[in-house]
Amino acid sequence: MAEASENSVKNGKTSVSKRFDRLTVPSKVEGEVSDYVDRLSNEHRMLVILKAQLYDGTWDSMLDDLKNRLEGKPYIFKLVNRINDDIARIEEMQKFEAEHNIDLADYVKM
Repeated sequence: MAEASENSVKNGKTSVSKRFDRLTVPSKVEGEVSDYVDRLSNEHRMLVILKAQLYDGTWDSMLDDLKNRLEGKPYIFKLVNRINDDIARIEEMQKFEAEHNIDLADYVKM
């Protein structure tokens, strides 16, 4: 896996590591992804990290877990009380990943 570049911390934001192990990302898409990652809130970043570390890199498992918790069903991981907000954040990031054929965990430094 080649490390393409790493942006330094800017204005208190977490640095972004860009790894292109799946495909070569065109520079326009790379810029869009970098801009998107730079705008992620701390809550968004935490969800990306949890997805990578606790849910084997899949949003679906995480969403199922959150929805099960809302419905009073058994769940794996206890997140904060903002479940509906987290579900909306996940769905937004899931859509962005699909549109750009990327995994945000490759861009958010853990």
